[in-house]
Order: sequence, then structure tokens, then C-alpha cells
Amino acid sequence: MGIGLIFKIAAVGILVTILSQVLKHSGREEHAFLVSLAGLILVLSWIVPYVADLFETIRNLFQI
Repeated sequence: MGIGLIFKIAAVGILVTILSQVLKHSGREEHAFLVSLAGLILVLSWIVPYVADLFETIRNLFQI
């Protein structure tokens, strides 16, 4: 896992926070929720391969 992934996650977090606040103040709470959900799904899609690799490494370590 590189430092670039951490910066991408931070950038998505900042953008989602700004967009959510703007949408909430304009009275569009539903859209703010959808933006937050989309950001979460995007970040999870980046993280899932690393978690799968971690579990594979642990499985090989203990030879289960």
C-alpha cells in the first residue's frame, strides 16, 4: 500500500465533506447522504483488494 492511496482517500474525504456541507445548507439532505455513500463505496472499492491480500497473507502465515 503506497502513500498515494492514503492521499487519494484523504482527498475523497475532503471533497465529500465539502459537498455534503454545501448540500445540507442548501436543504438537500438526501443528496448529501448519497454523496457520502458514494464516497464510502469509492474508498471501499480501493481498500478491498488490500484487505483480501492481508487475509491471504495471514492464511499463508498460519498455513490454514
